[in-house]
Amino acid sequence: MKHLDVNFCRKQFPALTGEWVYFDNAGGTQVTRQVGSRFLDYLYHTNVQLGASYDISQQSVERLNQARQAVCEFVNAGDPAEIVFGSSATQLLQNLSKSLVQTFQPGDEVIVTNCDHETNIGPWMAMKSAGIVVKSWNINQESLKLDLEDLEKLMTERTRLVAFTHASNILGTINPVKKISRFIHDRNAMVCVDGVAYAPHRNIDLQDLDVDFYVFSFYKVYGPHYSVLYCRKEILGELPGINHFFIGKDELPYKLQPGNINFELSYSLLGITDYFREVFLHHEGAAGEAMHQISKQMFSIIADHEEEIAVPLISFLREKEGIRIIGEDTASKEIRVPTISFVSEKMRSDDIPVLVDPHKIGIRYGDFYARRLIEDLGLSEKNGVVRVSMVHYNAMHEVNRLIEILDNIL
Repeated sequence: MKHLDVNFCRKQFPALTGEWVYFDNAGGTQVTRQVGSRFLDYLYHTNVQLGASYDISQQSVERLNQARQAVCEFVNAGDPAEIVFGSSATQLLQNLSKSLVQTFQPGDEVIVTNCDHETNIGPWMAMKSAGIVVKSWNINQESLKLDLEDLEKLMTERTRLVAFTHASNILGTINPVKKISRFIHDRNAMVCVDGVAYAPHRNIDLQDLDVDFYVFSFYKVYGPHYSVLYCRKEILGELPGINHFFIGKDELPYKLQPGNINFELSYSLLGITDYFREVFLHHEGAAGEAMHQISKQMFSIIADHEEEIAVPLISFLREKEGIRIIGEDTASKEIRVPTISFVSEKMRSDDIPVLVDPHKIGIRYGDFYARRLIEDLGLSEKNGVVRVSMVHYNAMHEVNRLIEILDNIL
């Protein structure tokens, strides 16, 4: 079994040459040098409007097509036309909701969860104004998991869409998306998955997951503040557009990208795939594989490393008197990502990070826009949870340093 060369990976992130330890990665990861290079290269050499006859404009079009193709391959979508770019996951789902609701009828039903980021709840709740019935699929209060038995009780022949998360940004729990999607499709409803908290940690294979919509943010996957929404082509082709009235229904994915995409951010996404190719070459000695195969192999190694560095922190929190882990108390890569939340019996959650700050380690407290979950778990009075969110560029010595500091604080 190959081990991740963390030192090699860290050298690809300019921010990691500084003094700070970054354990707030679920809020946003650091950016690879390859992303920065692509961003500047676009602005310096092809920063023109698309669609003109002159050469530089044609080069710009080709560059953006390359970026869309690269993202398509990275997540194993079926067609680049299924890749919709936008400013944030929140905005993309708001846009999708505004389009999709036009195909629904009053009395149709949408199901959301109480453990999602508000990104994948709010846009669907807004459908109530069009007469859509919105139901909530709540996690089991004891296991803190989503149970299909509870979903089955909610679904009817009027259910059109079920929205849920791939991994909770509070609990870190990985949901069995493929299994849930099959369950929902068998009942003739569509599936929308928020992959924001999952995408930095694991390979995404959209054709295998068989979802209808999937969204995540690149600024949490080592890239710029930019996001992507996957829309199954058969569905996207039938959706009403929300762009200018003269943008045709068959202009995919442009009809769901009002105002067009951000050119330089789109092109910079190639830097993410550049990074994974370089890391793959370093570990495997060759880089001839397709991008999705590279992603699959590298995220397998990444998952092993993330489990390894999560073990001591979870063990410490589990054994520390007065501390309760919110979510699974295991580091198993099969069960969770290394986004680890906890509360203290003796302290409010907002009291803890400020005591860690002077040691130049960044952690965070709050509800992390999963406010419905925090309220339902009775954690509002604690001011939410303390969250330590790690990714593959974090090293064991950083984890041990945090444990030593928390041991003195808690």
